Amino acid sequence: MKFSALVDSPQISTGRSAAGAVATAAAPVRRDMRPPSDRQGVCMAVLDPTLTIRQATQDFFRNFATPDETGADVLAGAPSDSSTTAPDVCGRDFRELVHPSVRQPLMRQFERLLSGRCDRFSAHVVALRSEGDAFTGNLTATAVSGYAPDPAAVLVLMRPGQQAEGDAVVAPRKKLLSEIDARILEGIAAGLSTIPLASRLYLSRQGVEYHVTGLLRKLKVPNRAALVSRAYAMGVLTVGTWPPRVVEGFIK
Repeated sequence: MKFSALVDSPQISTGRSAAGAVATAAAPVRRDMRPPSDRQGVCMAVLDPTLTIRQATQDFFRNFATPDETGADVLAGAPSDSSTTAPDVCGRDFRELVHPSVRQPLMRQFERLLSGRCDRFSAHVVALRSEGDAFTGNLTATAVSGYAPDPAAVLVLMRPGQQAEGDAVVAPRKKLLSEIDARILEGIAAGLSTIPLASRLYLSRQGVEYHVTGLLRKLKVPNRAALVSRAYAMGVLTVGTWPPRVVEGFIK
């Protein structure tokens, strides 16, 4: 689906922003027009081609802006009063709002969108609120086209789902593993047994077993299969890559 009618130019420079046009087009689903049971949840944001957040709805700000900066109007433009500032999430890279475990495959989807190989895509994501807690959701991104062939903007809709509780998803800043633990976890996820792992990492068989036991205890699982499953569920292992790789943010 092309949205060329929603913007006036690829640079959005003739007086109507992509966000303002999208707000008009999206009027039937604005918060004040939805039934009470559906007034929370759907977050909408407009990104420029570098995936920088330019404008967004209050539901988006509620999830991603700092708590004292969530009261902006739905898809409001830049404030004319210099004493008024947009919520701090405006101007941030959208990548920063996505958990590292799903960031790489999601960015590949955005690359296809921005290169014109698709008009829209949908994906299941793990997102990060301003406080660092994680939640799952469904994201749909649509290219907004101007007169040029490349998209002028990207309209992102995200419907938050389940809150990630406990350690089901770990915040990306938590240093969980040593370098050797990370390499052992990657090897186990790739299907290597103890002896090949020991040879690859220049460890004794007992040394590998010692680190594996520590990993099982740290992730609170009973065996290697559960260790790999838990690591993916926590976002420690990157989704969509082979051979498996531990997300750098988890390595001490």
